[in-house]
Amino acid sequence: EYPDGYHVPRHRHSRSQLLHALVGVVLVTTKHGRWMVPPDHAMWIPAGIEHSVEMLGDVSMRSVYVTPDAIPGLPEGLRVVGITGLMHSLIVESEKLPQGGELEGRAGLIMGLLLHEIPNLPERPLGLPFPSDPKLATLCRRFVAAPSPHATIDEWADAAGMSRRSFTRAFQRQTGLSLSTWRQQACLFAALPRLADDEPITRVALDLGYDSVPAFITMFKRMLGASPRGYMRGAREAGEGAKRLSGPVRAETAVA
Repeated sequence: EYPDGYHVPRHRHSRSQLLHALVGVVLVTTKHGRWMVPPDHAMWIPAGIEHSVEMLGDVSMRSVYVTPDAIPGLPEGLRVVGITGLMHSLIVESEKLPQGGELEGRAGLIMGLLLHEIPNLPERPLGLPFPSDPKLATLCRRFVAAPSPHATIDEWADAAGMSRRSFTRAFQRQTGLSLSTWRQQACLFAALPRLADDEPITRVALDLGYDSVPAFITMFKRMLGASPRGYMRGAREAGEGAKRLSGPVRAETAVA
């Protein structure tokens, strides 16, 4: 268990990591950008990628470490995924298995299924990749510090000293996202910790520059598939269920 604000400095692992947040929100930062891991989600961090970790709220989490070539088809890039009921049960069961050595019988089947479920976990739009161009990266960091959906593409392009066409192409190429999608994800980054702290939806929406609460809720539903209230309720229920099953933990499971 980690307290609010706890920071793990930059480090890397020789194996890939599935970092599963049970309670609280985990913020993972790499040179490629930032990723937010709410309750009932996990982050896949491929082997060798340097990253730091910050806890937003009191956090309980589990980690599964996987040899990069354990099975074909494991994700190659950083991503946040939803934890299904099946995967949650597999992770809980994996903690009870002996660590190290060859796993056979039931233990081997559990770990084999856990491995094969990793590529099938639903990816969530909770990553915020930064462009490699220093000017674009600076604009993105300014936006993260003060999110607002109102600045136009032309204003971003002017600030970067680029034409609209060059800007949109460069931004898409360097982040894999359109500016519109990137800004929506940045707004989610700003909103989720505040919603988790039970701040009123109206206040959060207006602080982020939305003209109305329905406009914010529409964006939220489009990005995460549920209203803010429904999403946070589901995350809390998942976190409370995990605490009842296991208590507050930071468990680690290694998978050969």
